[in-house]
Amino acid sequence: MELGVYSFAEVTGDAGPEQRLRDLVEEIVLADQVGLDVYGLGEHHRPDYASSAPAVVLAAAASRTTKIRLSSAVTVLSSDDPVRVFQDFATLDLLSGGRAEIMAGRGSFIESFPLFGYDLEDYDALFAEKLELLLRLRRAERVTWSGRHRAALNDQPVYPRPVQDLLPVWLAVGGNPPSALRAGTLGLPMALAIIGGQPERFAPLVDLHRQAAQRIGHEQLPVSLNTHGFLADTAEEAADAFFPPYADVMTKLGAERGWSPMSRRDFDAMTDLRGAIMLGNPEQVAEKIVFQHGIFGHQRYLMQLSVGTMPHRSVLRAIELLGTEVAPLVRKELSNAG
Repeated sequence: MELGVYSFAEVTGDAGPEQRLRDLVEEIVLADQVGLDVYGLGEHHRPDYASSAPAVVLAAAASRTTKIRLSSAVTVLSSDDPVRVFQDFATLDLLSGGRAEIMAGRGSFIESFPLFGYDLEDYDALFAEKLELLLRLRRAERVTWSGRHRAALNDQPVYPRPVQDLLPVWLAVGGNPPSALRAGTLGLPMALAIIGGQPERFAPLVDLHRQAAQRIGHEQLPVSLNTHGFLADTAEEAADAFFPPYADVMTKLGAERGWSPMSRRDFDAMTDLRGAIMLGNPEQVAEKIVFQHGIFGHQRYLMQLSVGTMPHRSVLRAIELLGTEVAPLVRKELSNAG
């Protein structure tokens, strides 16, 4: 199983966006050094996040890393131009020696729609059309295409071309069954985000994805599980460090979306073996990853370590533990299980 980290580049404490981006590159470099497989960076257009252009930040990290795969998490494709997305990540692929990936999704916020002049009433149509074009671009150097929401292309060459023959595109899915079906039908790996509820309730989405893939001749498309989480040397230290910023962010988002404020009781319930938050010491985190693998049979797990104002030093220690202690335990357990 591949293990990694993803972030939205939350602006932490008093550091501001400049320092946050410097810290973020340091986190990616450490993740590479300790042997993690993937680092994903999300796209947001809000004052509490520093990453509105993930490919730029990942390109900075590409020059200081050697093995780790560099992915968006996610690219808000509905409000972007697929040609520019492809060019940005093809360029990242060239700079990184073939380590770029795109995780395409509709995003969890809507600020990018008015920012780039799109109508939310076209939410679904925009994504479907732009995903079609992005997949066409990665397969052919010259593209003829037309749609409702972008100017047509007539035998148009698109450069640069990436190192990888087929630039990897993952489809990001929340709890939406049609999205899981879409990923499988298109032959795309699926990144399943679980941020609440019991993870096992999401297992039918993975089944839908695999069944759709099998119908078009794909026996096993990769699945990634993406969750909130944190780890430290002790479980108590992990919980005490993660709860305050996590509760602060989830309570603020809850005020926007009609959720109840996050309590410590709610938080603790989400951190048990069957809960949505991956939290504890290395042994506990490894146990939970293996437990969830028994449910989903997934090929990749990504943890969002910084949800809110997590101290940079604590995040670095969590990355170190994930790479040096959790990853070997998980791989040993899964190997022994055959």
